[in-house]
Amino acid sequence: MRTCRVFYILVILYFFGWTVDGSAPKIKSSTLPIQSEVDPQPSKAVSGCSFGGKFYALEDTWHPDLGEPFGVMHCVVCYCESNRNRRGKVFGKVSCKNIKHDCPETPCSNPVLLPGHCCKTCVKAPSVQQQKKVEPLFDGFEYFQDKEDDLHKSYNDRSYISSEDVSQDDSRTDFVSLLTGASENWFPSSGGVARARFTLVRSNLIFSINYERLTRPTRVRFMDHDGTVLFEHPVQKMASPQSNMICGMWRNLHKSNIRLLKSELLQVTLVTQARREGEIHGKIVKHRALFAETFSAILTSSNTGHVGLGGIAMLTLSDMDNNLHFILLMDGILNKAEKVHPLAPILVHLSHQNKVLREIRANITAQDPDFAEVLTDLSTREMFWLSHGQLEISVETQGTDSRRISGFITSKKTCDTIHSVLSGGDALIPSKTGAVGSAKLSLHDNGTLEYQIQVAGTASEVIEITLETKPRRKNKRNVIYDMTHDFKNGLARGMWDRITARDIHMLLQNELFLNVATKEFEEGEVRGQITTLLYSGLQARYQELPSPLAGRFVVPPVRSSSAGHAWISLDDHCHLHYEIIVAGLNKADDVTLNAHLHGFAEIGEVDENSSKEHKRLLKGFYGSEAQGVLKDLSPELLKHLSRGTAFIQVSTKVNPKGEIRGRVHIPNSCEGGRLTPEDVESEYDYDTFEESKTDPEELKKDQNSCFFEGQYRAHGAKWAPEYDKKCSICSCQKRTVICDPIICQPLNCTNTIHPEDKCCPVCEAEKKRTKETRRNDRGEDQNDGCYFEGDRKWHAAGTVWHPFVPPFGYIKCAVCACKGATGEVHCEKVQCPRVTCSKPIRTNPSSCCRECPAPEKPPIDPSDMMQADGPRPCKFGRHWYHNNEQWHPEIPPVGEMKCITCRCENSVTKCQREQCPVLTCDKIIKRTDKCCPECAGAVTEEKATWKNEEAKTSSWGF
Repeated sequence: MRTCRVFYILVILYFFGWTVDGSAPKIKSSTLPIQSEVDPQPSKAVSGCSFGGKFYALEDTWHPDLGEPFGVMHCVVCYCESNRNRRGKVFGKVSCKNIKHDCPETPCSNPVLLPGHCCKTCVKAPSVQQQKKVEPLFDGFEYFQDKEDDLHKSYNDRSYISSEDVSQDDSRTDFVSLLTGASENWFPSSGGVARARFTLVRSNLIFSINYERLTRPTRVRFMDHDGTVLFEHPVQKMASPQSNMICGMWRNLHKSNIRLLKSELLQVTLVTQARREGEIHGKIVKHRALFAETFSAILTSSNTGHVGLGGIAMLTLSDMDNNLHFILLMDGILNKAEKVHPLAPILVHLSHQNKVLREIRANITAQDPDFAEVLTDLSTREMFWLSHGQLEISVETQGTDSRRISGFITSKKTCDTIHSVLSGGDALIPSKTGAVGSAKLSLHDNGTLEYQIQVAGTASEVIEITLETKPRRKNKRNVIYDMTHDFKNGLARGMWDRITARDIHMLLQNELFLNVATKEFEEGEVRGQITTLLYSGLQARYQELPSPLAGRFVVPPVRSSSAGHAWISLDDHCHLHYEIIVAGLNKADDVTLNAHLHGFAEIGEVDENSSKEHKRLLKGFYGSEAQGVLKDLSPELLKHLSRGTAFIQVSTKVNPKGEIRGRVHIPNSCEGGRLTPEDVESEYDYDTFEESKTDPEELKKDQNSCFFEGQYRAHGAKWAPEYDKKCSICSCQKRTVICDPIICQPLNCTNTIHPEDKCCPVCEAEKKRTKETRRNDRGEDQNDGCYFEGDRKWHAAGTVWHPFVPPFGYIKCAVCACKGATGEVHCEKVQCPRVTCSKPIRTNPSSCCRECPAPEKPPIDPSDMMQADGPRPCKFGRHWYHNNEQWHPEIPPVGEMKCITCRCENSVTKCQREQCPVLTCDKIIKRTDKCCPECAGAVTEEKATWKNEEAKTSSWGF
């Protein structure tokens, strides 16, 4: 009874928006109000949190008081954390954490739980130290504070010089990792080397990984310092712009993982088909050189006998002089003998075609093998070789067992997209013509710059398209390359093969601009800064140009100074993925943006309020950028996308009926692309819940194991319970067993059958597939599936499931689906049917949707019935029933047992299951609306009889 009560309280905490680790749950349900309407509200000038009728200041912590019958929850600590909205305003957000499992072990055999405490303590002579250990995690509340640690290394000031006008965005933090086969705990077995760059934006960790001397990895694995796997990213084919690059994103990091990341306590590992335990790995660290890096190199060993060593170089140019600053991060470069000595000499060479151009002698230590230096006054020829990827940097140790690693210097490689939006508002002399320019650029290793520039809606003919730097004097343009000769039919497409190292440096430091001049605006009608757009997983960026958005495309046209472009795509689930970038906005418009996807029956001058229009709001604007996913598109909008009669329209405060607009054309066949119910049930096949063959004696000693139905289960194990092997799933979560019934998905058919070996019914017309057939359809390779962080499990492509959120179990009000093409997991709330009553209720705790309550019967007064001379009522559960009254019993969490009928006979309740006849036919089926199985032929005969009766009724004219 006590376990059930604790679980019930935890479920309440979940629906209040809390999780065990204090962070918001991944699958958010509708938040219930946790305070009364008459709660006192704080002053608007004061930021904080309102909870339970009280106001808490930022950084405050407290134990929540839920009132009767729960009272103060001493094992839960709430915290008022500081957040900022899009306008930069500070507000408070309540997050709570269960600290029950953080209790220390007690030295005595019979600890007791004192009033007002969460953890049991020893009554006799509790020492001061023991008292301090009760809740060590929250002493000083350091657990909640995201402290910015010092930078990883304090290098010599010559190690880098940052560009003047480049400032780091406060909302993002960059990290780096050198991955090799060397480690104190792992035996070196690989000569592979990789360089990983990470960017933390809000709660998403975006990563780009370049690797050398390594077969194509299958997964990217993130672990904490204890080796616990926190997240795995499947490496998909054709998911990156280069063959030896991995692009990915770890979405919605828990706050505990963000703290580990910022404290440099996370590791990353590349898993290959040959080494599933991981082939190369490294620690994720912050580094000051990432701020100004524009060139890079991966250093590997040409000696096949040397494994477990490698390095990376981060390089940048001075802003004014041809000085090349670099930092080397190395691993495994020193042998055992060199690690003993305090200093180990090394040689650093800069070479071209095996000819040494520069040489540096230095000493490094085993504790700090990294090295930073500057090469001054590079010659014109050296700068040319640098821009074309022909310079090689190498590091070599001196001694009997000499080790050497080397690599070619190229421009910095990431999964980000180099792009630009050209608008009239950003022109040197601002214009308002409603024109737009949209550019996508690619920088290759050999120093060539590929460009594609679209121009539309200009007031007059385009006479010049140029690549420029900032004006040296006011409105005095500084052209470095003219692209006009490649412009034709609104598009300039070409390649610049004479780009210099200085140009590459300025390009990657966001210091270059594109300018489009016309006959009417000779100095430039539209202009835009070239910037890098962080990787988002949208493959359309690599495959196609964005759709330009302009005021000239609005109906009627708008003479706007702003412009934009958008990438749009549909995935296998017919979900619309979009990225929108807008430029040239006024400051007042920058915070009032909204966008819609429109569709009209015909393209033309159609009024905004036309009944032929279909429209959906696109959310997710942060400043002038928006990205998101639009689900449940109507068939009409999907048809418009396929026909090319759809468009994206961005509105502002000045132009609420449309500031800029662009046409979108995505051929598709999405109307019938929904997952089958059989795929839903396949996720619950019990042979996928394979428990590890752990020694039973070891499980007994494990404090997190569970004892259930006569045997011990390991923490995290899942199994089908003996009492219901077909329709229930149990899991062990730190000494607590949670059993959940399988929730069957609604079927889109009228005739259903219920196979005896399945929990959920299926459509009768649908061909039954065996488990082996389903596996063959989806593929056995886990790379074609999805890794879901909630249950830390791989799910086959195309399957759907209820998300598992420890320690609460399966969340019935949400359904997740695996998108096999990209390995992404999409989760949606279960759509509940509309109710006609004013006060719907949940019939049992496991129900997701509310229903109208059954008509209330007149209440029974047992005392009156006992005093009467007539028959007496019956009590069943919490309800009283009249004599001779019949009902179907309700057993939580299963619900109403329709195949069992109970009857009240003079204060005695008698229940009986419906008796089923013995069937002798070969094919037996069971329908959802029947309690007993039937012969398949009888069902067919019944349908034929029903159709004949229906035909007779129709002929009679009823």
